Amino acid sequence: MNDKNAINLLEQAKTVLKGEVRQLQIIPAVAITLLNISNAEETTVADLARVIETEPTLAAQILKLVNSAIYRLPTKITSIKRAVNLLGFKEIRKVSLDLLFFNHLLKADNKTLFDQLCFWQHCLFVAALSHEIATRINHPDPDGVYTAGLLHDIGKIVLESHGKVSYSDFLASNKDSESRSLENEKDFFGMSHDEVGYVFCKQWKLPDLITSVVAFHHKNFSGQSLAKGFELDISIISFANFIAWMQGIESVKDEFKPVLQTDVLQYLNIDELNLEEILQSVDNEMCSIQDFYGMDFPNLNKLRAALVRTTIKMGGSDRQQQKYYASEKDIVFTSSLTVAHHSLEPNDFVPRTLEAIHHDFGFDRVVMLDIDPERRSLTVSFCWPVELISNGMELAEIMINSASADLLKCLRHREPALILDTSWLGHEVLNQKNVNEFFAIPVLHGNRFISVLYTDNAFSQNKLDENMLEQVFLVANELGISLNNAKQLELEKKRSLTDPLTNLNNRRMLNEFLENIYKNEVSQHGQIAIGFIDIDNFKKFNDKCGHKVGDIALRVVADAMRSLTRPGDCIGRYGGEEFVFILLNTNIEGAMGYAERIRLEIEKRGKALAKRIPSEILTVSVGLVMDTPGYHNYYEIIDAADKAMYQAKRQGRNRVYFKNESRD
Repeated sequence: MNDKNAINLLEQAKTVLKGEVRQLQIIPAVAITLLNISNAEETTVADLARVIETEPTLAAQILKLVNSAIYRLPTKITSIKRAVNLLGFKEIRKVSLDLLFFNHLLKADNKTLFDQLCFWQHCLFVAALSHEIATRINHPDPDGVYTAGLLHDIGKIVLESHGKVSYSDFLASNKDSESRSLENEKDFFGMSHDEVGYVFCKQWKLPDLITSVVAFHHKNFSGQSLAKGFELDISIISFANFIAWMQGIESVKDEFKPVLQTDVLQYLNIDELNLEEILQSVDNEMCSIQDFYGMDFPNLNKLRAALVRTTIKMGGSDRQQQKYYASEKDIVFTSSLTVAHHSLEPNDFVPRTLEAIHHDFGFDRVVMLDIDPERRSLTVSFCWPVELISNGMELAEIMINSASADLLKCLRHREPALILDTSWLGHEVLNQKNVNEFFAIPVLHGNRFISVLYTDNAFSQNKLDENMLEQVFLVANELGISLNNAKQLELEKKRSLTDPLTNLNNRRMLNEFLENIYKNEVSQHGQIAIGFIDIDNFKKFNDKCGHKVGDIALRVVADAMRSLTRPGDCIGRYGGEEFVFILLNTNIEGAMGYAERIRLEIEKRGKALAKRIPSEILTVSVGLVMDTPGYHNYYEIIDAADKAMYQAKRQGRNRVYFKNESRD
């Protein structure tokens, strides 16, 4: 982030917040003083005690906490100076900051959607985990890392307390959205919480470590001047924030999934961390203070350490895979190696590849098992011979946590393996009656898991040759490349039918959808409704506020439509500020109800948008028609819906007009 960007963010903050950032009372003045006290060598015990004693409530809370079962001191402590002498300068400073921030949160309105205790629990967990990691890797300033972890999401508090629209307003407007991301925040507020937090830290002259973490805990930071010298600190807190999300300890309920920046793995060696011990230590700390703060922390177990490590490695390098590349002289299975590239349709090339492996290597059975990372399970997707499924191999689910240690090792390390323990594998899934061994070969792209190849000799009972593993793994690599290519092709097809600004279907897709309707039986037409939506006074949005605000308005309409539309119906941006919806299996009452809900939802979101962007209230006019056999093509019905929309405009805008016209 350069100086120009910093100035731009400061100017943006003036349009987002109710007042000047320098005047906002987010952190008590005594906390600012404590944040700038670096260590006991620069400030005496007496100085620290005097700072704390300027806040009598804080001093009383510290003494209460120090005398609790958490510290187990042999005698009662009655003075702050004595507490500092016994527990140490850094510990008392840390506790003081915790209590100051906690007290400030308690003064806020806890009846809003922004749950203050949920937010505080998240901040405490991230701070404690960051401190533990920093200590384990001999970081020179674990306490500084702790404080930065405590404040990493300060931008959310700034928006909640002093935004022209609050973070609770954002949560309410996006409660039905598919996701909440930094981009969603930018559309709603004009800035994301990390940008608002950065401006706050700069204006209040908080330490550079805290400012850097607040600015980059969701973004890559290599080469950024602001992050220079703090790369490891940012990495630690970003990683801790990611783990907190994985454990359900989020700053807001149903928070969007954070992205673990690739830069984090460059500066923090995850493999060297004993996550099980680290998480257990943090668990103990959280449990010891939960009564004091009146909150419950989840009881985390050993399995989460494996889950974290596996997830992190999903984005790693492909060095493990490269270990198993065979030399050219070893490649004697040309058909297996090339057949995956004969098509871009998985239903075609995957069975043909399994057949080629079956033929070239002589396995009795070759099965592809797809991985569901959320459920941590495997399911059969393809097999050879194909009649295996009809002969009893059901498409059932195999839970990974029930697998043998050898298979788990294979999955974790992304390495092919000969598995000798098959007792865990249900007979009803792979018909494992007489199988004592099988090959498990990861299908990867880069180092990302796609699926697993299972091979055995269930019928012939021939012993598997472990030397084949390297060659089959090479075939699996080619299969992974083809599967990824097929996925990319599917994504490109989707992009060609998607409006890039709103991520809704574009005009081409809407036309194709309607064209397919007219290929169906005429009897279905009476159950289809077509609606045409147009943003009212859209030109004024662009003229008064600029095209960027106009784009935000378009995305607000799109998100409202997306949140209220049933699966199977079709919505899209028809062009400019015009949108279309196509409802199937409905009647006049159902279609009118849907159109009215859309209109009201956009009006509600428009009022929230107007709190921060002085402009026209965002509303829409909706034209609605029911399809009948009298419409001979989709051009006619779109034209009818368009005319109905203009009738809604003429009647005063911000309304639904139903065109009751028979075409018989």
